[in-house]
Amino acid sequence: MTIEQISIFVENKAGGLSQVTKTLADHQIDLRTLSIAETPDFGVLRAIVNDPGKTAAILTEAGYICKITPVLAVAIDDRPGGLHKVLQLLADNGINLEYTYAFVTRASDTAYMVVRVADNQKAIQVLTESGIPLVNAKDLFAL
Repeated sequence: MTIEQISIFVENKAGGLSQVTKTLADHQIDLRTLSIAETPDFGVLRAIVNDPGKTAAILTEAGYICKITPVLAVAIDDRPGGLHKVLQLLADNGINLEYTYAFVTRASDTAYMVVRVADNQKAIQVLTESGIPLVNAKDLFAL
């Protein structure tokens, strides 16, 4: 079960991110997670939002370059070694991790990671068979 992540190219300048978040707020787009990777000239904002298709249309109309990508949201034990268990499982099964980022919830014993892997279907199978819960988009926004 994948969820849709939107990646947005944002000019790396004062107020660049603020312009994106204002556009999202003006259109009632709810951000659940976000991560930014930067270069001197631009950043890539990766986010899970309540309506990826609408978000992509709005941002494209506003002049941004964006892309929707399938990713996985994984529930892990929030304790030392919880993340390692998932990462080692992926590595042991030859699944390359392209990037990851975390988000928080009110639950005290579970952490959540968004992961982008080279083979979503293989990762879903490996994680599910190993008892690692995946989170769908609906459940993600209910957390």
